[in-house]
Amino acid sequence: MVKIEIDKGSGFCFGVVNAIKKAEEELEKGEILYCLGDIVHNNNEVERLRTKGLITINHEQFEQLHNVKVLLRAHGEPPETYDIARKNGIEIIDATCPVVLQLQSKIKKSYDETTPEQTQIIIYGKPGHAEVNGLVGQTQGKALIIEGVEDLDKINFQKEIRLYSQTTKSVDGFKNIVSQITQKQSSDKPFKYYDTICRQVANRIPNIREFAQKHDLILFVCGKKSSNGRVLFEECCKVNPNSKLVSNVSEIKNKWLQNTSSIGICGATSTPKWLMEEVFDYLQSKL
Repeated sequence: MVKIEIDKGSGFCFGVVNAIKKAEEELEKGEILYCLGDIVHNNNEVERLRTKGLITINHEQFEQLHNVKVLLRAHGEPPETYDIARKNGIEIIDATCPVVLQLQSKIKKSYDETTPEQTQIIIYGKPGHAEVNGLVGQTQGKALIIEGVEDLDKINFQKEIRLYSQTTKSVDGFKNIVSQITQKQSSDKPFKYYDTICRQVANRIPNIREFAQKHDLILFVCGKKSSNGRVLFEECCKVNPNSKLVSNVSEIKNKWLQNTSSIGICGATSTPKWLMEEVFDYLQSKL
């Protein structure tokens, strides 16, 4: 008998749960609701909400709307999004994660009290990511984004440096960046860094390592766009090379299930529990 287990620590983080709850509450009123960008980086969940009436739009489409309701997802938005909403009479349903809002506020305060000539505000994050776009927006586009130590040559070490992090980045990665900058920074220029990583997300790394070690096969369920998913899947692979990434049951290969006595199902902060349960039911029907 093959043991199949869903990781209890996987699934939506608080920010995503809150955004989806707000969307469903608005949709139950029977009104048209738009969402600026995918509400979560998981196509299966986006499609589920689309069938309930949620209309996903991009920023160009957003600028053309007037007198409608638009939901802002957990990732947050730059100030200009709110400016457009006010100008176009758009009612914002703001589901920005409180952790992201707090970080936006810190970065804006830092930008307002310094000058670009003297101080460099740096964000450790993924360029183009929705959250990072919102963070850079607090500095009128002046903040420098670094994705890893390979980007350190972009930094001017003759200026004061203030370093922040995208909330879903690796704690170890952030510590490494801090160490590298400390070694390179001019001795007469201050270097201030702020660990702004969400611990609800960061703590999933040791938890998922432990879970992945317990099973012969790991099925990691997440959408292709999920940054957090890529990080967590890599952690699974480090401790269990027999880890497979799937978006849904259609991507599960029968050969993976052969000679397996224990299968673990886990996912990202953007992976809905119902999707992991579908994988569980599928495996039970096959084994």
